[in-house]
Amino acid sequence: MNERLKKLMLEAGYAAPEMAGRANKLAELIVRECIGCCEQVISDPVPKSVDTWLNGGSQCIDEIKKHFGVEE
Repeated sequence: MNERLKKLMLEAGYAAPEMAGRANKLAELIVRECIGCCEQVISDPVPKSVDTWLNGGSQCIDEIKKHFGVEE
């Protein structure tokens, strides 16, 4: 398990070693979902007036938040 995932597990209160395999799978699934959100943003038609290079990142962030119901 990578160090970042270990840190996030501890932060979330999951310190049990037997959770490692499940946590790895969960992390992989979440990352794949996030990638799918960004791919959706990329494939959506964009008006010519919008600079996708500058706005693509924020659009991807917004799509991921909406997809997972995460508010800051």
